[in-house]
Amino acid sequence: MEWLFAPFEVSFVQRALWGGVLVSLICALAGTWVVLRGMAFLGDAMSHGMLPGVALASMAGGNLLVGAAVSAGVMALGVTALGRSRRFSQDTAIGLLFVGMLAIGVIIVSHSQSFAVDLTGFLFGDVLAVRDTDLVQLAVALGVAAVVSALGYRAFLALSFDTRTAHTLGLRPKLAHAVLLGLLTLAIVASFHVVGTLLVFGLLIAPPAAAMFWASRIPLIMLGAALLGCLATGTGLLVSWHWGTAAGATIAAVAVALFFVSALASRVRDSRTTTEEGIATSS
Repeated sequence: MEWLFAPFEVSFVQRALWGGVLVSLICALAGTWVVLRGMAFLGDAMSHGMLPGVALASMAGGNLLVGAAVSAGVMALGVTALGRSRRFSQDTAIGLLFVGMLAIGVIIVSHSQSFAVDLTGFLFGDVLAVRDTDLVQLAVALGVAAVVSALGYRAFLALSFDTRTAHTLGLRPKLAHAVLLGLLTLAIVASFHVVGTLLVFGLLIAPPAAAMFWASRIPLIMLGAALLGCLATGTGLLVSWHWGTAAGATIAAVAVALFFVSALASRVRDSRTTTEEGIATSS
């Protein structure tokens, strides 16, 4: 029991746990829609698109979250604008902006040797360095994400399955898509400081995808994703403490591992169900 609970008696590990839990809840709300709509590549591009804003904010001594939000917003607007062209698919627009924004960020970073350490934090996060002010910011972000998810639920649901139906019902799919991009941006910007941009998708994608094996209703998927994200956070911190591994990367790795465990368990369940139905039919 001491092996399980001793790490969480340390104050910075407690803050890391709370930070990871808050990030898990935010990512459960946004990540469910990302998985349903197949927006993972867009989210990945947006997370890397934050680099120029974060680099400029760091060099100017400004707020990194503001710089990240502005840069991710520019990325989202660019993808939306280029995605309207009929000459190429939206994936092409995402790929172009992904490479362009990342290249600009690296160019900016290359002019500041002192930014190298901060770049590591940007990519991989530092969950063990979460401060009380970070927890407050995450709590506010969670409140905003919850309100947006509740108010936009009907429009997001229609948009996920049939854009034409959403338009017919007067749900304004273009506005709903823009708001959904805003929700995704909020989740990424709020989370990158904790687990980093390269690892944020461990909590944004894996828990909702794992929950979809066991639930079909969206609120239940969100609940399952939140529980799995919290489990990944606690387990990742525990493993990191005892094995001396990077905390953010360990949390993300556990989240992905939970997805594969869930997929395997679901396959065993389906196989057993099929066998039982076959026996019942033959008898």
